Amino acid sequence: MEEKLLDRYENHVILGPIVRFLKANVGILIGFLVLFVILSFTADNFFTTANFLNVLRTISTNAFLAIGVMMAIMLGGIDLTGGALIAFSGVVTVVSMQRYGVSIPVAVFLGLIIGVIVGFINGVVIAYTGIHPFVVTLAMQSVCRGAAYLLANGQPVSITNEPFTRLGNGFLGPLPLPVIYTIVFVVLAYLLLNKTKIGRHVFAVGGNATAARFSGINIKKVKIMVWTISGFLASFGGVILASRMSSGQPAVGIGFETDAIAAAVLGGTSMYGGVGTVGGMFIGVLVIGIISNGLNLLRVNSYWQYVAKGIIILIAVYIDMYKNRKQNARKE
Repeated sequence: MEEKLLDRYENHVILGPIVRFLKANVGILIGFLVLFVILSFTADNFFTTANFLNVLRTISTNAFLAIGVMMAIMLGGIDLTGGALIAFSGVVTVVSMQRYGVSIPVAVFLGLIIGVIVGFINGVVIAYTGIHPFVVTLAMQSVCRGAAYLLANGQPVSITNEPFTRLGNGFLGPLPLPVIYTIVFVVLAYLLLNKTKIGRHVFAVGGNATAARFSGINIKKVKIMVWTISGFLASFGGVILASRMSSGQPAVGIGFETDAIAAAVLGGTSMYGGVGTVGGMFIGVLVIGIISNGLNLLRVNSYWQYVAKGIIILIAVYIDMYKNRKQNARKE
């Protein structure tokens, strides 16, 4: 009866998107609520406005990365460059101001353009050589990390420019600016994937590249666009993180791509490609952020966070494999 009631409103103009979102993400929503309730009763200061804002500010970097990683996974690929690119773009931005006296807008532009260039190179190599995205982005991860260390001379580069540091530490009303940026990019990603021809092409290529090619879709263009977007988002996260820390740190961002992959897969993005939702991905980001925050509040050794995230990825991928096998069995 409840299922029929949901089906009845699935195509409703206003309620339809909400119903479809609930049906597609019911599992992770239940998990999120259970986790939230448990931590509310077990972790001191968890259920406070200050802590919620802190969680939202902290997850912003992962949210930027997860959007790009989700789109790459939807194409049946991956992007492992994010963490190193965060470090590289942050160092470029800070060094430009500290050593060369570049203005804030120009320095931020340089930090962002680094991400666009790296993402574009990733996309071109993947699209035109046939090398697997795992190998391409792993190699580029090493290049970006090395470039960050070389540019910073192996040391964090501090900055005291208040207008710059305000980009990552300021507020718009009661909300921290990184939270505002996250909302904007999540909405833009939703519109891109669900309301544009480009988004339809991403789903088509990820679902069946051969069929997409025969339907006239330029697969190379789609791949280049997705990895370029992913690079831009990583560099944006790097600039904002450098602003928050008041420094460009070449060692920052190690393991960030793992959090992004965990959030995307936990949010229902299929490792087989062609399936993914921005809403599910964002819930995945929240779950990863709340797990880290909860373990910190419970004073659990931070190394357990790595264990928890690894287990989450394994379980999420197994569930994705199970669902994919079930769908294939139905088709047969």
